[in-house]
Amino acid sequence: MPVHCNLSTLMGKNRFSIKDVHEKTGLSRNTISNLYYDRATRIDFATIGKLCAVFNCRVDELLSVDERELKQA
Repeated sequence: MPVHCNLSTLMGKNRFSIKDVHEKTGLSRNTISNLYYDRATRIDFATIGKLCAVFNCRVDELLSVDERELKQA
């Protein structure tokens, strides 16, 4: 898939665990884990908003597009 989630990078920079993100956002641990390991196949706008608020980031910092994969798709 050409869209990737950079949650693991953001969590590492902030030294947050999955538990920390769960407590700060109210998102399920399963959702956070799927995003952390870049296994998610879809993401709700509300989830994006909560994560961007916690990490004080823009959507393009949370999600990125791999141009090479996009051209092959």
